[in-house]
Amino acid sequence: MKSKLLLLFLASRPKFLVASAAPVLVGSALGFAISGAFSPYLFILALLATMLLHSGANIANDYFDHTSGNDWLNQNPTPFSGGRLYIQQGILSPKATLLLALFTLTAGAIIGIVIVLITQSLFILTLGLVGLLGGFFYTAPPLCLGYRSAGEPVIALLFGLLPVYGSYYLQTQTIDITPLLPAIIVAILIFLVIFINEFPDVTADAAVNKRTLVVRFGTVVSIWIYRIALITSYLVAVAAMLIYRQFVYAGILYLLTLPIAVAAIKAANKEDLLKQGQYRFCQLTVLLHALGSLALTVGFVIFGL
Repeated sequence: MKSKLLLLFLASRPKFLVASAAPVLVGSALGFAISGAFSPYLFILALLATMLLHSGANIANDYFDHTSGNDWLNQNPTPFSGGRLYIQQGILSPKATLLLALFTLTAGAIIGIVIVLITQSLFILTLGLVGLLGGFFYTAPPLCLGYRSAGEPVIALLFGLLPVYGSYYLQTQTIDITPLLPAIIVAILIFLVIFINEFPDVTADAAVNKRTLVVRFGTVVSIWIYRIALITSYLVAVAAMLIYRQFVYAGILYLLTLPIAVAAIKAANKEDLLKQGQYRFCQLTVLLHALGSLALTVGFVIFGL
């Protein structure tokens, strides 16, 4: 029983749940910095709901990339891309994968309903519905957002703007523009994670007409998109520091990640991006997302104290 439960847990790709935890941490810390108050119960519920929805979306993604043939054709899977491959390896059946995805999404939705009942907030209800439907239809038909060059901006919305705003609201009970700039930074960072992980999958994606941005624009243009987006995140951090005093510590700590950004830009070159088995650029981008989000969180907490 323990081994089966562990297997089901691993099917959710837990090491990538940092992507859903990060915006909740940033938004909650910002709420604390602004209001001086903190609700641990709402924070924990928000964290659990977001991570469960993310887990369900990951598992659903594996199922629908199986039905499209995408994961079967991928000859260059990496620890960061290409899916869990449990279906392809015969570890989980397609039916079991779909049922697990629906179960996990339902669990996340139930916790979301609890949050709505506590807060009586239409805003939180709307964010939850967008997160639930967006995560499922990222690869599920008929929308198949990830197949229509919409997946990357949708991920930036679902794992950047919306959860930062939602977590901020839970701590402050206000809706204003204060979270916008840090939310944009987190959105850019997760966009870059998704975007850079598309390079190893580009051949398989193109074969099943999965029109990711890398497939649509090609390697050279996509490299420039990556560079410009990454640089933009630091410009946004500087602007936030100049506009809001609450962002000074967070901005300074975020700027300390610049050496990793430089290394990531150097690693994301045409030669390495197209090399079989190469994924250092993925590692650095994932690290940058984690450390960048942590820097913002710590900076806001320091200000709140």
